[in-house]
Amino acid sequence: MKKTITFYDTYKVSSIQDMLVQSASKHQNKIALEDLADTPIKKVTYSQLLENVLKFGSALNKLDIKERTNIAVIGENRVQWAITYLTAMTFNFVIVPIDKNLNTNEILNIIHESDSEVIVFSESFESTFKERMGSLKKMKYYISMDLPAQKDGILSMTEMIKSSGTVKLNELPKINPDELAEIIFTSGSLGRAKGVMLSQKNLASNLMAMTKLIEISSSDRFLSVLPIHHTYECTCGLLCPLYSGGSAHYARSLKTVVDDLQNVKATILLGVPLLFDKMFKRIYKTIKEDKVKSKVVPPLIKITNLVSAVGWKSLKKKVFKELHEKFGGSIRIFIAGGAAPDPKVAKGLREFGFNFIQGYGLTETAPILTLNQLDNFKDDAAGIPLPGVEIKINNPSSDGVGEVYAKGPNVMLGYYKNENQTKDTFDNGWFKTGDLGYFDGDGFLHISGRKKNMILSKNGENVFPEEIEDLLNRNSYILENFVYGEKDEKHDEIIAAQIVVDAESLIEYSEVNDVKITDELIKNIVGQVVKEVNKELPLYKQIKKFYIRDKEFEKTTTQKIKRYLVNNQSNLSSVET
Repeated sequence: MKKTITFYDTYKVSSIQDMLVQSASKHQNKIALEDLADTPIKKVTYSQLLENVLKFGSALNKLDIKERTNIAVIGENRVQWAITYLTAMTFNFVIVPIDKNLNTNEILNIIHESDSEVIVFSESFESTFKERMGSLKKMKYYISMDLPAQKDGILSMTEMIKSSGTVKLNELPKINPDELAEIIFTSGSLGRAKGVMLSQKNLASNLMAMTKLIEISSSDRFLSVLPIHHTYECTCGLLCPLYSGGSAHYARSLKTVVDDLQNVKATILLGVPLLFDKMFKRIYKTIKEDKVKSKVVPPLIKITNLVSAVGWKSLKKKVFKELHEKFGGSIRIFIAGGAAPDPKVAKGLREFGFNFIQGYGLTETAPILTLNQLDNFKDDAAGIPLPGVEIKINNPSSDGVGEVYAKGPNVMLGYYKNENQTKDTFDNGWFKTGDLGYFDGDGFLHISGRKKNMILSKNGENVFPEEIEDLLNRNSYILENFVYGEKDEKHDEIIAAQIVVDAESLIEYSEVNDVKITDELIKNIVGQVVKEVNKELPLYKQIKKFYIRDKEFEKTTTQKIKRYLVNNQSNLSSVET
């Protein structure tokens, strides 16, 4: 029997401009955004945020920057990045967020491909743009977040805001919510750059829909750790708290997350699965190394599980209060996105009294398509479709698996200046996600893997590498891995894996067993892991060969392996299984 879906009250916003104005009116003197690092604009209330946006927009207008002009922004997560983004939305410009971790060539390529005429950047990119002012022909204005005053042809954002007049709310440009508002490039590589075009309607509809499934309130404090240029963090970690009257606080770095959680007393943390995996492993390692806790904690988990099952869920927070205090004592929800989390990690964190849920979406869908709810979830599922979002499985196989198609107000306008690619991505109005999945009997979507990554075994069976990668990654000796199809001597497709060993776990094994780490030892340990994983898989999915890698894979900012770069095993030693 399907569980009843709980819907929470939301309010209507027609655009991001509308959202900002409404939120500033409702939550005037409440903190909206805060940098935990020292920056020129460290903290703003809702009223101050709107005032900064109106002043920055006025200053841009004085430079004769017309409506619909493309404005690029690049830098670390900070209040000024958010002000730039919201100014573009409020003054009817088109914002182009750029990944700060791209190399110089990729950054320049995105600026060129996006037709940006203004770039707002943090101090770390000053030399990059100073040296190339002559080569970016379309670029009219360079604006630094950190310069206190104009210098060498670079404008100062803070000076522009201080010296500018303001714009009255009734003088703001009228927004057409259906028009292009944002271009997000999913790659920066020459020839591969693909700009996703989103409208303010896409973003506003996604905000209203996600907060119907998860209750976010004005008392929520988000700690922002994921790159803000990414749609997941930008929509869910910036726009969502602003829509709900909460606050976003920008962590100093990934290394300071635990300290920053304590300082902010954050209630919500968005992360990628890798972040929560590391967190959970650290918790268990601490327990295992403590003689008392290693004996006391397991039975406590069993007892509190039984009590929680009959409705007394708050007991876990009291029993594991010491652990909760390490994360600031106020965490209400951990939310995973960007990839599928390990169900064991989700269950494990929940056993310590933390709410843990996951969602699913793509940049092209602004980004959320499905969500689990706090009281209606499955740890191995992507969640249920958001209100207003339609999802269907196209051409399902006998086991119900097919490509996930989506339709809704959050689906992108298309790809920037690429009509052919846009046309190929839609099928009679349905957006083709490129993901393969199925619905279970309770209406939860399950993602099997990417269509383009699927391996066709020699007996014609479909193999999804992500499924095997997840199983391998659950072992403490595996840091990361990449599963793919490889031709054997008979030219049959076999399942192979490239594996990076977790150095910390290996060193611990060496010290406990008093053995020296050698290539042979590593191969034996990994071989045993592969054997254990193969036991959980049917014959056609089993790993037949693996390679040990010294270096980690090149990854995106959401920690996904760049699969298209992994194709050379010539310098790796292989092991047959």
